Amino acid sequence: MANLENPVPRNKTNTWRILLVVVLLGLAVNLLLPQIANLKDSLLVLQQMTWWAVGLAFVAEAGAYLLYGYCLQAILGIHQQKLNVFRGALIALSSYSIGLVAGGWVASMAATFGFVKKEGGDSTTATMASLLPAMLMNAAIMLVSIIGIIFLFVMQRLSQSQLLQYTIFLILLALFTFGALIGLKFPKTAFKVTNWVMWHWNRLRKKPYNPADTQKSLDAFIMSWKNLSGGNWLKPMLGAFGYIALDMLCMFFLFTAAGHSINIGVLAAGYGLPLLLAKMAFLFPGGIGVVEASMAALFTSQGVPDGISVVVIIGYRLISFWIPTLLGFATAGLLSRQNNHAPEKMLLEASAALPASDLDPAKDKPAE
Repeated sequence: MANLENPVPRNKTNTWRILLVVVLLGLAVNLLLPQIANLKDSLLVLQQMTWWAVGLAFVAEAGAYLLYGYCLQAILGIHQQKLNVFRGALIALSSYSIGLVAGGWVASMAATFGFVKKEGGDSTTATMASLLPAMLMNAAIMLVSIIGIIFLFVMQRLSQSQLLQYTIFLILLALFTFGALIGLKFPKTAFKVTNWVMWHWNRLRKKPYNPADTQKSLDAFIMSWKNLSGGNWLKPMLGAFGYIALDMLCMFFLFTAAGHSINIGVLAAGYGLPLLLAKMAFLFPGGIGVVEASMAALFTSQGVPDGISVVVIIGYRLISFWIPTLLGFATAGLLSRQNNHAPEKMLLEASAALPASDLDPAKDKPAE
């Protein structure tokens, strides 16, 4: 049990993680600045922004998180359990922010699992709520990326080496996203592989490991996936794909606000491919630096003026990443207090989270 009264080692760890985020933000800014031919151009763009379009960008991003909440609601609905869409959006915000400073996507999934359990979901439902949205959104990002790649290839703006590179990234993301589904067909093999990985991972971290936890997590995943049959996956997919569509629409409105008419193919390439690269660069929390630099390179190479490109990218990341991240920390505290679960404890648990231990149904049972 973690000592919450004197969590000095964990606080130091979280401090270093937050410092890493700040450093990477500085890197992102430095990578963007060389793209500005003339700083006055960007200032002029800001002065001439159409602010009602900026407002629509905020509305689109808010709608994106509500659709994420709808995705979670639909998953709970499959198991005849209830979750308010707005509540689901708060869970999405909170889990993402926790994952940013406490261990990446693993901690984010663990936080979602914990929040859904606190909302009354069972272990099977919470397992699917922590896994399925990310899988579906990765699929949506791959679809947008493919559209962008096709556009660049048709317009002869993509070299063979770049085509090969993006193809490899797509294959890797597909394997990473849907590789777990192999466990549905070969559960024994899936357990052996997962058990080997988790044993070595915990040994590296000098943490205790119980293979029974891995088996319980795998069983919960298989059971929850079977519940998606009969078209039950349609509503969660609508929510996840809708999230990506509205997030992309947020960027479109910012281009409109900047007075630039953006081609849909250019938008798909400039939006999808940087997010694809960020998925590969998992060491950078939130894709900081990777997203900004690759977006700037792609948009300017497609003829978007430097000043407009930088203003739109910074505005998009502010609306879609930084503001939701800050709100997520606040909502994490709110959800934790309402569930009689200290925010500090949630952060500490998430920072030490592993898929097997955090998805263990026995964790929520009172000690005998």
